[in-house]
Amino acid sequence: MSGLETLKAYEGPLRTKAGGCFPGERAVFRGCDLHADLKDMTWVELYTFGITGRRFSVQQLNVLQALWTYTSYPDARLWNNRVAALAGSARSTGALGIGAAIAVSEASIYGWQPEMAAADFLVRARTNKDAGISLLDVIRQELQQHRRILGYGRPVAALSVDERIPAILARMEQEQIAHGPYLQLAFEIEKSLAQLGRPLSINYAAVTVAIALDMGLSTRECYLFQLPSFQAGMPPCYQEAAQRPEGTTFALRCSHIHYAGPARRQWK
Repeated sequence: MSGLETLKAYEGPLRTKAGGCFPGERAVFRGCDLHADLKDMTWVELYTFGITGRRFSVQQLNVLQALWTYTSYPDARLWNNRVAALAGSARSTGALGIGAAIAVSEASIYGWQPEMAAADFLVRARTNKDAGISLLDVIRQELQQHRRILGYGRPVAALSVDERIPAILARMEQEQIAHGPYLQLAFEIEKSLAQLGRPLSINYAAVTVAIALDMGLSTRECYLFQLPSFQAGMPPCYQEAAQRPEGTTFALRCSHIHYAGPARRQWK
C-alpha cells in the first residue's frame, strides 16, 4: 500500500480502541466507563491498564509501583533532577521544569534507553536460549556486535550491589511474586559475564525490565511503564530550588573551575 493509499485508508473520523471523552455525559477508557467501571482503580492500576489493556493482581501492582518508588531519588545532582532544580532556580514553571526533566531521563548512558536495550536483549537472549543456543554464545555474540550489554555495570557507583535490587526482591517476596524466567535469566547473564572475564554486576535497569517482562509486558510496554519512574524525586528538587534566591542553585564562580583546554585566545 502506497503512502497516499495508507492516508486514504485512515481518512475521516478517528477509529480508536483507547477511549473517548463525551463532555457532560461520560468518558470511555479502553471500552470501560471511567467513572463507573473503573472508579475504584488506583492510578498505577489505571496506568498499566491503559498501556496493556490488561488487569493485574494487587500483588503485581504493588511490585510494579515499588519499581518506581525505589528509584525516586530527590537528589538535584542527578542529571534529570538537575534540570528540574535549575528550572526552579530560573523561576520557570513546574510543568516546563519537570517535563524537561522527564524528557532528559531518556539518557543514552543511564535512564530509559539502557532499560529498553536491556529488555530487548533479554527477549532475544531467551528466544535464542530456548532455541538451543548456549547463553555464553549468546552473550559473546552480543558483546562482539555491541561491545557491552546494558543493564550490567553501574559507572556512578563503586560498590558491586545496586542498592535498589535487594529492596525490590524483598518486596517481591513480601507480595509472594515468584522470580519469573526473565528475572532468572537476568541473573544468569550476570554469572555468565563473570565467566567470560567481564565481572559486571547486574543493575536496576535489567532487574526492573525483567520483572515487567515476566508480568507479560512487551518491550514497548516496559518503556511506557517506566516513564514516571523517576518523577517523584523531581518536584522536591524544583521546589527547593524555587525557594532559594533566584539563580543560586549550583552557583559556581569561574575561579573554582579547573580548566585544562586551549589557552585564552585574542579575537581580531
